[in-house]
Amino acid sequence: MANDAISGDEKRDALGEPGGFGSDNAKKHSKSNSIMLVPYPKFIFMYPTLIVTTLAAIVMYFGGYHSVDPDTQTLPVVMTGLFLVVMMANMFVIVFDFPRATSLTLVFVLATIGMGVWMLTLLKPDLLPTIGHLFSGLRPAANTTFFVCTSLAMILMYVAVFVSVRFDYWELRNNELLHHHGFLSDLKRYPAPNLRVDKEINDVFEFLLLGAGRLILHPTTEKRAIVLDNILFVGKKERELTRVLGSIKVQIGSDSSGSN
Repeated sequence: MANDAISGDEKRDALGEPGGFGSDNAKKHSKSNSIMLVPYPKFIFMYPTLIVTTLAAIVMYFGGYHSVDPDTQTLPVVMTGLFLVVMMANMFVIVFDFPRATSLTLVFVLATIGMGVWMLTLLKPDLLPTIGHLFSGLRPAANTTFFVCTSLAMILMYVAVFVSVRFDYWELRNNELLHHHGFLSDLKRYPAPNLRVDKEINDVFEFLLLGAGRLILHPTTEKRAIVLDNILFVGKKERELTRVLGSIKVQIGSDSSGSN
């Protein structure tokens, strides 16, 4: 009798009754086939500026630079200059898009300018000290309070970004493409079978920063494509989508053959 009871429990577990191993395996399988697609705002790429600002705040704080004098103190000038350079480059990446062709053009232009400056200094050796003298008068300097306040403000912005994306994201799960949006998590459903996915790298520098790119989804029931910008690690997401959509096709094919 005990053996019969044990075998009965094993059968219930295999059938996937609540509390059995079958239901746990089903939940794990469903979770593994769930893919989150979160389009982030452009501010997500500002993390190099946040890192430099936080580093500058720590260095300035332990250095005791609560008030600074740019004429006599070098470290505040160096940290402020580094902050300005990184912030300008960061905002340059956010404001402008750099496809592959544009990025190559920019590299060639910068290389040409560098070669031109080098040749100009060879032809006119007195020009470089003159330019250096002009730039030596530029000594921007910020104190510890500035860097601490900037770091805290950027951290609060990142918190706001991560909270806001929880109210607007996409999910591929159980043969459906789901759009979660709104404060009360409104839901819109699209059929996942025969869903076509295109990937675009519309900015090389954003791809280098966080592997970001654009995913274009083409549901069969929609005339217009769904464009998701700033998807982080877009190559990995595309591979996961291809895997799940492939398993959906295999599952549909198996079901249709079994019914026949």
